[in-house]
Amino acid sequence: MRALSTFLYRRPNLYILLLLIPPLLWFGTVYLGSLFTLLAQSMYAIDEFTAKVVYEPTLATYKQVVTQPANVDIIVRTLSMAVAVTIACGLIALPIANYMVRYASPRARAFFYVGVMLPMWMSYLVKVYAWRLILAKQGILSWLLDVVGLGAALDAVLRIPGIGGPSLSASYLGMFIVFVYMWLPFMILPLAAALEKVPESLLQASADLGARPVQTFRRVTLPLALPGLAAGSVFTFSLTLGDYIIPSVVGAPGYFIGMMVYQQQGTAGNIPLAAAFSVVPIVLIMIYLAIARRAGAFDAL
Repeated sequence: MRALSTFLYRRPNLYILLLLIPPLLWFGTVYLGSLFTLLAQSMYAIDEFTAKVVYEPTLATYKQVVTQPANVDIIVRTLSMAVAVTIACGLIALPIANYMVRYASPRARAFFYVGVMLPMWMSYLVKVYAWRLILAKQGILSWLLDVVGLGAALDAVLRIPGIGGPSLSASYLGMFIVFVYMWLPFMILPLAAALEKVPESLLQASADLGARPVQTFRRVTLPLALPGLAAGSVFTFSLTLGDYIIPSVVGAPGYFIGMMVYQQQGTAGNIPLAAAFSVVPIVLIMIYLAIARRAGAFDAL
C-alpha cells in the first residue's frame, strides 16, 4: 500500500486521472449515453399501419413535429408560457435579491434566505395540489378577492380569451401563477449571488458622480447582475419547458411539451415522436444561451 501511495505521489497527473475516471464514466454513460440514445430514437419513425418502430434513419418524425398544426401549437404554447414565467420571475426576483443583499440586516438576510429556500424543501406534488385548492372556484384566493371587492375583476380577467377559464385552477393564468411560485427561488438565489459580487465601491462612486439611485441600479448594478439573471432564467426557462405535472394538474386543457413526451412514450407508445419532442427544449435552450451570450450576459463571469 505504501509503495502504491509513493508511486501515485510521484505521478500526480496519473493520480488525478484515476480520481476523474469514475465521474467521467458516470457522465459518459448515464448523461451522454442517454442523450445520444434519445437523439438516435428521434431519427426513427412509427409505421402507420403496424404501429411499430421502423429502425431506419429518417427525418419524418421531426417533420411531423414542425409541420402538423397541433404539434406546432404545443411548442408555441409551451414556449410562450416559459418566456412569460421567466420574465415574471426576473421582475419579481430582482428587487427581492437586491434588497436581501444591499439593505437587509444580517438577521433579516438569513430570514430571507430561509424563506426563499423553505418551499424547495417541501414535496413538489404537495405544493402543486395545494395551489390547485387555493386557485379553485371556491378556493381561498377567490374568497379573499370577493372579501376585498375584487371578485368582479377576477371574473373579468377569467373571461379574457387565451388566459382565462372557468376558474383560476382551470386557466392558463392559474398555471402561470403556479409556475412562477415554483421556479422563483431558482431565480432569486443566482441573482443574490451575482449581486453580492458587485463591489460597494462602485455604487459609492456612482453616487459621488451625481447618479441617482435609479441610474446607479440601471447603469451599474443591473449590468453586473446579468450573469445571475441569465443563470436564473436558464433554470426557469428550462424547467417550464420540460414540466408536465403542473400543466396536468392546474390550468386549461391543452398539451405542453412535457405532457406530450409523457403521453407518447407511455400510453401511445410512440417513442420516436416522444424523443423528437424531447429534443425541442434542448434546441430552444441552446438558442436562448446563444442569444444571451451574444447580448453579453456572460461577460462578467
